[in-house]
Amino acid sequence: MSRVLVVEDESAIAELVALNLRHSGYEVILAATADEAQAAVDRVLPDLVLLDWMLPGQSGLQLAKRWRTQARTRELPVIMLTARNEEVDKIVGLDAGADDYLTKPFSPKELLARIRAVLRRKAPEALDAAIDIGGLRLDPATHRVTRVVDEHPREVKIGPTEFRLLHFLMAHPERVHSRAQLLDRVWGDHVFIEERTVDVHIKRLREALLPVDCASLIETVRGSGYRLARPVDSLAG
Repeated sequence: MSRVLVVEDESAIAELVALNLRHSGYEVILAATADEAQAAVDRVLPDLVLLDWMLPGQSGLQLAKRWRTQARTRELPVIMLTARNEEVDKIVGLDAGADDYLTKPFSPKELLARIRAVLRRKAPEALDAAIDIGGLRLDPATHRVTRVVDEHPREVKIGPTEFRLLHFLMAHPERVHSRAQLLDRVWGDHVFIEERTVDVHIKRLREALLPVDCASLIETVRGSGYRLARPVDSLAG
């Protein structure tokens, strides 16, 4: 679950944004001032910050500039929220270190799409690193999934969507992901795809893994979503 820090001094806007983010599976922390935002970042580094330009005291612009000068927060993804819609304001915000810029009023769907896009750019999966869990090996460079069976490597025949889904689950073993989260991280900006689509592709993924006895790695967590479980022997090792 990605953690988003919402820095907004207008409580009605902050609560509306937080409601939409939580509904989409994000963990939300709220801050109304630059000092509160800094304290929240000092406690736990969020995955992304939604930062209002106009804040009481120190501005969001100043805060973004400060974060970009510090090693711990230099790569912190920041989306600036503001009522300023002039081109020069957008340039100033981006030059201050914002990764994206959204003018008020904005739609919840656009906000969520912008968040997904920034998170993908800032924190892509280790695209070239092969992953091995329980003898199941996924190699993004060659786009192959294999497992050694009776001392012989067997290739898993898998479609492109199932490959991306398996890649994401293997990159985050033991973590439970809701259908909405999987849509965000695997399908990206396709916001109109129905959540039941995830169930269809999970079924196909299990069918693809069945011949190499790995279908059971993909677990359904009732009422929550799906996870990839590490076999007991790989946990011990």
